[in-house]
Amino acid sequence: MNFENPLISGVLIKRYKRFFVDIKYKNQILTAHCPNTGSMMGLLKMGNKVWFTKTNNKKRKLKYTLQIIEDKGKKVGINTHLTNGIVKEALLNNFFKEFNKKSIIIPEKKYHENTRFDFLIKEPKKRTFIEVKNVTLMRKNKLAEFPDSITSRGAKHINELIRASSEGYNCYLLYVVQRESCNDFTIAKDIDPEYSKLLTAALKKNIKILCYDCKFSSKGIKLNKKIKYLINE
Repeated sequence: MNFENPLISGVLIKRYKRFFVDIKYKNQILTAHCPNTGSMMGLLKMGNKVWFTKTNNKKRKLKYTLQIIEDKGKKVGINTHLTNGIVKEALLNNFFKEFNKKSIIIPEKKYHENTRFDFLIKEPKKRTFIEVKNVTLMRKNKLAEFPDSITSRGAKHINELIRASSEGYNCYLLYVVQRESCNDFTIAKDIDPEYSKLLTAALKKNIKILCYDCKFSSKGIKLNKKIKYLINE
């Protein structure tokens, strides 16, 4: 998934009002759009190196978009709007061994009146829903975690996947770790114990989990390698 325009480097000043971030660039302070409404735990330290892009949309009030924050010398992709694009590109390029190369990919597929899943994969003999989650949290060395705050929306998606599974759909939760150099992934049970409990129950209902880290370049971000999911006891 390529960035809209070349990356520009700067230094983080602060994030505020959820959608705004101040960045020091050369001798000026720029205000950029922050495309991540989560807590971004551990990333919002003043002085962190960041990368941002300039938009082509002349109607936007904020001309810049924050894309990457550097944490402990490693890049972290914080733009949740890119995540589904990263996955879609991987699906179209037959990156996943789990899905048929001749499958039909339908993004943002409505399931029930109040539920959409990120992807429906139509294969000759089965239908698969994929719900994608963006992961940025790492508190222990090389261990990615989700969520970084309590997520009622995430809980809803698990319940709906369980429902879909009972109706014969093949169901996946795909955790995209927009970080470099993570070897394992787990659920942050101390942050959201209910989500952890619900996911454990979902695994017994045939919900499958996939976890991948990402590879960064000056042009964009793409899925890199599968990482191990560590089950909470």
